Amino acid sequence: MVKLVLLHKADSIYEDELDTSYDFPRRYLNAMKEGVGDWVVYYEPVKAGPRGYFAVAKIVDVIPKPGAEGRYLALIEPGSYLPFDRNVPRLVNGQPVETALKSCSGAPLSGGAVQLAVRRLPENDFARIVNLGLPHDLEQIEATRYDKQPVGLQEEALVFQRPVTERLTRRKYREVAFSRKVREAYGYRCAISGLQLRNGSGRPEVQAAHIRPVERDGSDSIRNGLALSGTLHWMFDRGLISVAEDSETILVSRNKVPGDVINRLIRPGGKLLKPADPHNHPHPENLRWHRENVFGQIITGVPPLWG
Repeated sequence: MVKLVLLHKADSIYEDELDTSYDFPRRYLNAMKEGVGDWVVYYEPVKAGPRGYFAVAKIVDVIPKPGAEGRYLALIEPGSYLPFDRNVPRLVNGQPVETALKSCSGAPLSGGAVQLAVRRLPENDFARIVNLGLPHDLEQIEATRYDKQPVGLQEEALVFQRPVTERLTRRKYREVAFSRKVREAYGYRCAISGLQLRNGSGRPEVQAAHIRPVERDGSDSIRNGLALSGTLHWMFDRGLISVAEDSETILVSRNKVPGDVINRLIRPGGKLLKPADPHNHPHPENLRWHRENVFGQIITGVPPLWG
């Protein structure tokens, strides 16, 4: 097994779905096979945009792409994709973060490996990139973001620094990373009510909801998330509300939700508020899954929020 850097361009002819599959030509097949069972870092090249290194995932298999001669798909392990909390620049202190892309003097190389869409990545480079993008103390950073000395933090703060791969698979850590990115993408505003509320200490009263739950093969991609108020998160998870096929019209299970509740909770016009960055818009396939598997389902044993 070997770790890899995978280049991604949004306008490429290759049809990547970064949290489920990576589309690539035959020339990279051997390297991709070496990467099965190991982690990859996604990278946006200079001409494609400003993100640099922006996410990690784990390859579970490589298969021929159906209907596309000479092309293959690297299948991503469900639940492994995670966007970086901070995008990692190509150069740090004027030097490439990838050892293979720097000269003996430390200056950036041009041509050669720089232009490869799939690059092998040494363990030390992988750890450095992940540590820059997903700090080991991210949970503490979030816990003290608004309340500088929250109750119960002292014991957690003494925990040793976890190895990179252990951190990437730890559910609590991933939830914090997912929540930070989704709420930021929506400007800390509820996507359904449109409200942007904060408590007395400045903490946003909005939560990050998975559209397709992780335990049902959903990912921690921002495109599988919605920023919702606590009440609307509850309603979304229980199938009382969803999003239509146009990816913007809010659907309501009107035989279960009173009209006055709808009028109070849903923004005028009944359209979903989307992130400013199109990279972060909810994926239509995730919304479709929610409509077909959650919306309108019968709820048993759960009292409603209204009388």
